[in-house]
Amino acid sequence: MHIPDGFIPFWQCAIYYIILIVALYFASKWARNNLDEKRIPLLAVLAAGIFAIMSMNMPIPFGTSGHMVGGALVAIIFCAPEAAVLVFTVVLLIQALIFGDGGITALGANVLNMAIIGGFVGLYTFKGLKGKIGIYASAGIGAWLATVIAALACAIEMAIAGTFPLNVGIASMVTYHIFIGIIEAVLTVIVIMALEKFRPDLLAWNKNKIAEGGE
Repeated sequence: MHIPDGFIPFWQCAIYYIILIVALYFASKWARNNLDEKRIPLLAVLAAGIFAIMSMNMPIPFGTSGHMVGGALVAIIFCAPEAAVLVFTVVLLIQALIFGDGGITALGANVLNMAIIGGFVGLYTFKGLKGKIGIYASAGIGAWLATVIAALACAIEMAIAGTFPLNVGIASMVTYHIFIGIIEAVLTVIVIMALEKFRPDLLAWNKNKIAEGGE
């Protein structure tokens, strides 16, 4: 799902960079108000894990690459897409600069797809379903849907850029990520189950519950 340099015209990259700058502004405000000494290490561990899973990618015919993402996982754990924006800006920048995975000019588009779109879709799917089907099922569905919608957004962006037609992008990007999303859903549920069992205080919805006087 990494878009490399040259796949999107510079003027379109500039638009995505403006979106990134605005997102980073809100993410920095969120970090100042919400990150403490317990949650900063968790954010760092998630960043390292996401770096690892995104490094295991495969080429997609007529597309960019296929891999797990993790934007939904970060957003769900912190109940904030802003957390995903912070993590993915750092991870994608390092991957582009050091490993040549993705591009500097396409950084804004990549953060938009994986962190902003993926984070929002994953979190609000989770919030909408949590009371109906439970934490784990809603987290899994949110992670799967976030992966698929992020891949669709990537295909649309490259169709707008004229890189390849939308039907080709959907056939290659979305189809692959439908299956990749299943693995992402399982991984997301495993991580949340582990935190719920061993460190429930690090999960934002538990923190909110404690603050409201719940159990």
